[in-house]
Amino acid sequence: FFFALILTYRKMGYKVAVCGAAGGIGQPLSLLLKLSDQVSDLRCYDVAPFTPGVAADLSHINTPSTCSGYTRSEDGDGLKDALKDADVVVIPAGVPRKPGMTRDDLFNVNAGIVKTLIEGCAEACPKAMILIISNPVNSTVPVAAEVLKKKGCYDPKRVMGVTTLDITRAKTFVSAAKGKKPSEVSVNVIGGHAGKTIIPLLSQTGFEFSKEETDQLTHRIMFGGDEVVKAKAGAGSATLSMAYAGAHFAIELMKAMSGTSGIVECCYSENSIQEGCPFFATPCKLGPNGIEEHLPIGTLSAFEQECLTAAVPELKDSIEKGIKFATA
Repeated sequence: FFFALILTYRKMGYKVAVCGAAGGIGQPLSLLLKLSDQVSDLRCYDVAPFTPGVAADLSHINTPSTCSGYTRSEDGDGLKDALKDADVVVIPAGVPRKPGMTRDDLFNVNAGIVKTLIEGCAEACPKAMILIISNPVNSTVPVAAEVLKKKGCYDPKRVMGVTTLDITRAKTFVSAAKGKKPSEVSVNVIGGHAGKTIIPLLSQTGFEFSKEETDQLTHRIMFGGDEVVKAKAGAGSATLSMAYAGAHFAIELMKAMSGTSGIVECCYSENSIQEGCPFFATPCKLGPNGIEEHLPIGTLSAFEQECLTAAVPELKDSIEKGIKFATA
């Protein structure tokens, strides 16, 4: 009977907090989550004073979930109220990338923001699933892990860096190249979530690619973010596609939390898949407790192995940078 009650509660939806909800990613991400029947209680938090207005706007959408907004004001910080007993916390907060900036240029600002938000999670929702979008993900996920360790509530199965945009781009670009629907294409992307640390496993897709196709597609998937930054000409980075990817991952995770089996998504988390890299993006089987299993990366082509070998030093440096920041 008690188990049936839990299942009934889960079917009603989850309490989801979006931290950074007023930003370029946060607003469309919150909109997509408001439309999902996996969500029963959506909380929007941001330091921008108009954040309650974003939530008020979303609350008029005729979907079952409620929506409330929180911000920092003279009366105090609404972060703890936004996070209280949340089941899932999605963090797109931070400054966007501008032309000429690398993800590491963002590090000091965004790592500080993530650290503050994770400290809030440790106090208000220590058991929540934490999904980190804030770049550089290769470093901000280790920051989050170290902060939670200090607070005594770190569970590596519940802290995930969202790399879904890399898979979204890979499916889009490969399907276009092969004249297929994106739904007919599956591409695992491993490694990290910045430039050459992004390694699409095109050899495992079931399609044949020439060397030229492989080179071009791999480069475009690796540097798709730069393509958008350049096209926006100083007006921001990838926000709409990132919001789509973040919502997709969060919704798939919530389905898995509710007991739907067989859900596999790539994400960046702590694991032992790649020697020397305590954090690594790999396909993960999701379940009620978050990451149930890190799936092996399979057989790589010679080109993919070269990409991996080249990525490891940068990935290790980014991880160490995050750990050093959080433990300083």
